[in-house]
Amino acid sequence: MSTLLKLRRKQGFTLLEVLLSVAVIALIAGLGTPIYQSFQVRNDLDIVAHSLVGSLRRAQVLSQAVDGDTVWGISVQSGAVTLFQGSSYVLRDVRFDEVFDVPRSITPSGVSEIVYEKFTGEPQTSGTVTLTSTTNETRTITINEKGTITF
Repeated sequence: MSTLLKLRRKQGFTLLEVLLSVAVIALIAGLGTPIYQSFQVRNDLDIVAHSLVGSLRRAQVLSQAVDGDTVWGISVQSGAVTLFQGSSYVLRDVRFDEVFDVPRSITPSGVSEIVYEKFTGEPQTSGTVTLTSTTNETRTITINEKGTITF
């Protein structure tokens, strides 16, 4: 009887318990990873949309203030959004560029360059910029002819 008590007092995990624990952890990780990636892409999309809207408003205010005695604008490209000083992205003064990175999971489409007029802050081009993620979620930013931004 004393050997039976010694066996019962022996502590530890059986192989079956360890395998079940590892299987449960693997299952949770396998299910959680795609959900996490989806949330990360959605977060990236929201951050890019808010950064773009902030840059558009900043360009508009700088043009209204006639900062540098010139107009300001935004260029939207794959991989970057650039706030620039000058009548176009090609003719800009690169010393004043403010570049914001766009993650590879986000693809912009629509209007790619918006330049605001001095004093009035009205855009020379109106339209929409659509940001599309790899999960096919979109955010649409609309700039009307008076410079109002909706998203």
